[in-house]
Amino acid sequence: MGSITDDRGYNQMFTPSIAMKIRMERRCDYILKQMSNITEQTHILEIGSGTGEMAASLALKTKAQVTGSDICAPFMDEAKQKHIASNLNFIILDFNHTESIQNKQFDYIVGNGILHHLYNNLDSALINIKRLLKPNGQIIFLEPNLYNPYCFLIFNTTKRIRNWAKLEPDEMALRKNKIKKQLKHAKYSNIKIK
Repeated sequence: MGSITDDRGYNQMFTPSIAMKIRMERRCDYILKQMSNITEQTHILEIGSGTGEMAASLALKTKAQVTGSDICAPFMDEAKQKHIASNLNFIILDFNHTESIQNKQFDYIVGNGILHHLYNNLDSALINIKRLLKPNGQIIFLEPNLYNPYCFLIFNTTKRIRNWAKLEPDEMALRKNKIKKQLKHAKYSNIKIK
């Protein structure tokens, strides 16, 4: 199984396969089960969209207004070419700098394995994400758990192996207590971590 690298040279996702498509669909369905009252007026922002598969699936399954975002311009260009729907758009967005969409707010902000890429800036990223939520909006993220033995092995390795694996320097799996503390600090409420 190969990896797709971003325009900075870091591995971001596995190459498309039947198994990856099934995994993405399961994750999409899980995210949708966490949402309620989705209409055509519901606005969903996915951060870290990569080449757009999750955002496209959310748009297809809900008819909500879905915006996929990523920091990687080539990924967003590919997403725009591959996934076309009237309720779907893609934008380049760095969650350390959200000024470009400050006037927009979303009912849901979701992500599939993205917050751990913001590990060293997660406190400020969570505040920026909260600013983009409508009142009573909700965030839903699926992230690697540092206590999973596989994740522990991948992320707690030598710098040489991390470089070989093309991991971002700041990339780190999350711990439940740490992320809960960060969410509270950013003034999120009704926090549920599974």
